[in-house]
Amino acid sequence: MTNNRTIDLKDVRARLDARRQELNELTASHHDDARPVQLDQTRVGRLSRMDALQAQEMAAATERRRQLELERIDAALERIVSGEFGFCARCGDDIGLERLSFDPTTPLCITCAREGER
Repeated sequence: MTNNRTIDLKDVRARLDARRQELNELTASHHDDARPVQLDQTRVGRLSRMDALQAQEMAAATERRRQLELERIDAALERIVSGEFGFCARCGDDIGLERLSFDPTTPLCITCAREGER
């Protein structure tokens, strides 16, 4: 069985902190991508404006994904602090070490994750 004693929590925390920092830097560097598109038709042609609107929507979707990942990282860090990291949030069983190594933010064991897909 996998439990917190076989998981290097210091390494997991370092990975999560590094990913959080990377996401925050990406958000800061792409801040202008989500700003409103100018409505001045004389400056930007209709197709160019449509391209700009599409790019803006894609940037917003990317930012939503970043925020979701940051929330998952924060939740995983909270589970580390509370001693619940490595245990399924639904059934309480151990989460496989390989699963946690691949995605340390996962809150569910593979069985519960599969049941949620149905």
